[in-house]
Amino acid sequence: MGVVSLRILIVEDERRLADALTQIMREQKYTVDAVYDGEDGFAYAKSNEYDAIILDIMLPKRNGYDVVRALRREKIATPVLMLTARDELESKINGLDCGADDYMTKPFAPEELSARIRALTRRQGEVLLDEMLYEDIVLELTSNDLRCGARRIRLSFKEFEVMKLLLLSQNTIVPKEQLIVKVWGPESEAEDNNVEAYISFLRKKLFFIGSKVGIQTIRKVGYRLGVEAES
Repeated sequence: MGVVSLRILIVEDERRLADALTQIMREQKYTVDAVYDGEDGFAYAKSNEYDAIILDIMLPKRNGYDVVRALRREKIATPVLMLTARDELESKINGLDCGADDYMTKPFAPEELSARIRALTRRQGEVLLDEMLYEDIVLELTSNDLRCGARRIRLSFKEFEVMKLLLLSQNTIVPKEQLIVKVWGPESEAEDNNVEAYISFLRKKLFFIGSKVGIQTIRKVGYRLGVEAES
């Protein structure tokens, strides 16, 4: 069974340590974003696209405790591994009570950090899947193929990312803004017409493989998957 590449968010104000953590995670073939203060950490984590968050406690603008509390209030359950130079029991208890899932003190061995991240993400379940299902379609996460019965077609990278977000949301609406941030990136200059173009590509591919699934446009809001009415 294939393993989906994990997405890791690192929130650490010490730039050299943040760079080292990024390198450690990339050596594990993970996709990594790094930010350097608590406000940016919360903003990125709130997008809820990460499989795990490595979070320092002592951060500018907003400390790690506040970030975890805010995420849990938003019902964001992404696993959080907290980092700190402190080793007092009280600090560990505070971090776990705020909603963190694990705790490491600096300095630490890269091998232990990697093992802790693997343990946290195993609890999430979906990261070990190699396909996503909805009605009569299957999205193969290891090959980027979309199939319906015996018919299949390869998706481009952005088509794949858009379809994956729609599948993760199932019958709920995915706003255009969320698609832009998660597929093109928060700093991208992509606009609504970029999203509309890829939705059009995906609709044609769903038609090509003979699926009854369609992508419904919710005017001025976004898109969702649904089953096309039979004529």
